[in-house]
Amino acid sequence: MSKSVLATQNAPAAIGPYSQGIEVNGLLFCSGQIAIDPASGALVEGGIEAQAEQCCKNVMALLAAKGLTAANVVKTTVFITNMDDFAKVNAIYANYFTEPFPARSCVGVATLPKGALVEVEVIAAL
Repeated sequence: MSKSVLATQNAPAAIGPYSQGIEVNGLLFCSGQIAIDPASGALVEGGIEAQAEQCCKNVMALLAAKGLTAANVVKTTVFITNMDDFAKVNAIYANYFTEPFPARSCVGVATLPKGALVEVEVIAAL
């Protein structure tokens, strides 16, 4: 098995022992993206909508680094700390992912790194 590492300065750097993404067997597995502004390294302010927007921007930056778009995404997982915010996150998500929509899971979690409210990870076909 041959795998290559995705690394781009246009998305937040890994904040632990992991890669931004790994390409293997025709798929790109992207690490979950929280709402970190890649320029400042800080979590964006403005609540759930601003954080969902930044998460999606970070995902798109990872995809773009491999010459891909949201159309290449086959599976997403959304982690959210308050399921009452699901509709707000879904509205932002729908601005980035269009029909045919990727398969998706949405998981309610107690906490996320750096106090983030939402995290999005994707798997894309190359």
